[in-house]
Amino acid sequence: MEPSIKYLVVSGGVASNRYVRSQLEQVVKKKDLQLVCPPRHLCTDNGVMVAWTGIEHFCMGRFDPPPPADEPEDFMCDVRPRWPLGEECAEGKSEARSLRRARIHPSLTSLIQASLQQQ
Repeated sequence: MEPSIKYLVVSGGVASNRYVRSQLEQVVKKKDLQLVCPPRHLCTDNGVMVAWTGIEHFCMGRFDPPPPADEPEDFMCDVRPRWPLGEECAEGKSEARSLRRARIHPSLTSLIQASLQQQ
């Protein structure tokens, strides 16, 4: 980890989750960092966070191609479950429920760990 990093700042819906906060507190203690979160009542999910996650995945090449131009708009309905959180889910895969096909998505934790190992 970069030696100049002293704080881990978490906000939004992630920071409002008690379990996630408790797990992050354990991580920052091990890494000699300080966890900074706004008060829980100010932490909510919003479209910007969701869009940013999409941008990050797009930049890393993790996206599905658009459907063919001649495919009706209502043909595909791909419903993906939430990303599992925590080490206990790192190796677990969750199946997407789709009218077209089933896909397997790794946990966000395992994606981040893999990205860090490549650096």
